[in-house]
Amino acid sequence: MPRAQDSATRWIHTHVFDEGNPLAERNTRWAVALTAAMMIFEIAGGMIFNSMALLADGLHMGSHTLALGLAVLAYAAARHFARDQRFTFGAWKIEILGSFASALFLVGVALLMFYHSIERLIAPVEIHYDQAIALAAAGLLVNLICAWLLRGGNHHHHHHDAHHHHDHHGDLNLRSAYLHVLADALTSMLAIVALFGGKLFGAAWLDPVMGIVGGILVSVWAYGLLKDSGRILLDAEMDAPVVTEIRQAIEKASPSAQITDLHVWRVGREKYAVILALVADEPTTPDDFKKLLREHGELAHVTIEVNRR
Repeated sequence: MPRAQDSATRWIHTHVFDEGNPLAERNTRWAVALTAAMMIFEIAGGMIFNSMALLADGLHMGSHTLALGLAVLAYAAARHFARDQRFTFGAWKIEILGSFASALFLVGVALLMFYHSIERLIAPVEIHYDQAIALAAAGLLVNLICAWLLRGGNHHHHHHDAHHHHDHHGDLNLRSAYLHVLADALTSMLAIVALFGGKLFGAAWLDPVMGIVGGILVSVWAYGLLKDSGRILLDAEMDAPVVTEIRQAIEKASPSAQITDLHVWRVGREKYAVILALVADEPTTPDDFKKLLREHGELAHVTIEVNRR
């Protein structure tokens, strides 16, 4: 009996396809603390000093705080449920769900920024430029610090072998947060430009216009995050390079084999699951084709069915 158990154990594997990103989680916590504090100062300053650009930057900073906060919660939840058997292919997509939720919130933030900016264009108010510029500069500094903390999120991971080159998505939570920080930094710079323009040249209209520009930036970022996270949540991976490579590998190894069913979806940052059914003339087994696909390290879970003609 022990030998039978040992033999069976060899075929048992875990469904933890993604090991998490502890360094990113820790750095994201620091970024949340910094941006939350700066958000409070900028929103309060925008209201007190009547700066729409500063208020818009504060709201944008708030959206960034929420996005990073959701990312931290998603990291923790994915880690907590990593070995929960209820999740068929692991809990990594909790992180992606967090990204999708933060993107939906950003849409609302952008609409709010548009509304208040247009309102200020129609009914201008007096702006306290010196104080607003100081706060905007502080916001820009915080954004740059956060960008340094999260700089790894913008790096793509590459897999090389003798025949293939893949450009995979990295940590979507961290990458999107990094891009959001860059957008925040740009919004802060726009606010500073608008405030200086108003102070030096009396162009008070620049302030709400830059608020509108900030709203556009948030909208663009939200769209990109919705597209990326939604694609993964809906398993829209059948145009990924690895799908073509699977087909080519099968055709090259067994020209008579015909793929009758193929499903590929992402189960980790750089990992895919595959279900493949094919019809072949010559005597072949699923293990023959599994060995063929082992060179593709990104294929973490492969199920193959072979039928004879």
